[in-house]
Amino acid sequence: MTQNPPVFEVLPRDLSAYRVGNVGVDYVHRFESGQPGPHVLINALTHGNELCGMVAATHLLDTGVRPRCGTLTISFANVAAYESFNPARPFDSRQLVHNLNRVWSAAELDGTADSPELARARALRPVVAAADHILDIHSTSQDVEPFWAYPAYARNAAVAQAIGRPPVHLVMPQGLGSGTPLIQHGSHGLADGPGAALVVECGQHFLQSAADMATAVALDFLAHFGLIEAAPGRPAPGPQRRYELLQTCMVRTPDFCFVRPLVGFEVFAKDALIATDGPHEIRALCDGCTVMMPTREPIVGREAVYLTRPL
Repeated sequence: MTQNPPVFEVLPRDLSAYRVGNVGVDYVHRFESGQPGPHVLINALTHGNELCGMVAATHLLDTGVRPRCGTLTISFANVAAYESFNPARPFDSRQLVHNLNRVWSAAELDGTADSPELARARALRPVVAAADHILDIHSTSQDVEPFWAYPAYARNAAVAQAIGRPPVHLVMPQGLGSGTPLIQHGSHGLADGPGAALVVECGQHFLQSAADMATAVALDFLAHFGLIEAAPGRPAPGPQRRYELLQTCMVRTPDFCFVRPLVGFEVFAKDALIATDGPHEIRALCDGCTVMMPTREPIVGREAVYLTRPL
C-alpha cells in the first residue's frame, strides 16, 4: 500500500566525537556524582533511524548534564545502523541484520549466532545490567501521539504515571511477544526486578516534535529519580490513557495487506477484519480493539501490528 513520504525535520549528525566513552565500550558515557543514589541509563538509537533519542542523548552530553546524586549513563546503541542512514530509504537503517530490541534474552546473547546487532548487544550487556532504572528512547514510523511502553509491573507504571508525559501507556502483561527487548534484559524482565525500565515512543522518527519530546522525557526521567532538579513550572500530570497489549501479530507471508491504510490508534469492533496475510486473517480480538504501530512495509518475520484494548 502507498505510504506518504516522511517529512525530514531532523536528520542524522556526525556522532564520532561521542565514540570514546569512559567505560570501555564505544559510545557509552558514565558520570558518577560521588553521592548515594540510583544508577540511571538513558539509551538512544536502539534502532538506527529513530533520531529523537540521538537528539536527547547529545543534548544531555552537550549541555553538561551531571547527576547531583547517583550515577548517570548515556549510551548510543546501534550506531552502525544509524551511520547507514539514506534519506532515499530512511526506514532501512532501523537495523542492519537483527532487531537490536529483540535479542536481549540469555539464549540470544549466549548463543552462537552473530551479527552487528548481536555483537553490539553483547558489548552493551554489562552496561544495561548495571543500571537500576532504564529509559530506552524510541520513535514511530507513523506520525502518532507519543506513548510509553513497558511490562506490566507496578514499578514501571508508577514511574510513567508520575512523569505523566506522554499521557498514553502501552502495558505489556506478557511481554512484547516477538523477542526480548532491552528493557526486559536480565533482572529488569522479572516481576520482582530492582527498578523501572521503560520505552518511550516519542512520535514520528524525523519530526522535531519527537526530538523535543525525547529530550523532555529524558530530563523528566532523571528528575524523577533525583539525579537533576525538576524543571521549574513543570505542570502536574494530567489525565492518562492506558492500553493493554493483547497480541503481537507477525507478517507471515509476502501477501500481507491491511484492509485500509493504518497509522495507529484506529479502533475496530470485535471480529472486524484488520488485515489479510495470505490464507490468514487478523481480526479484532474485542470491541474497542485498538491497533498500534502498524507496519509501513510488511516484511516476513517482522511485526505487522500490535492489537490492544483500552484499560
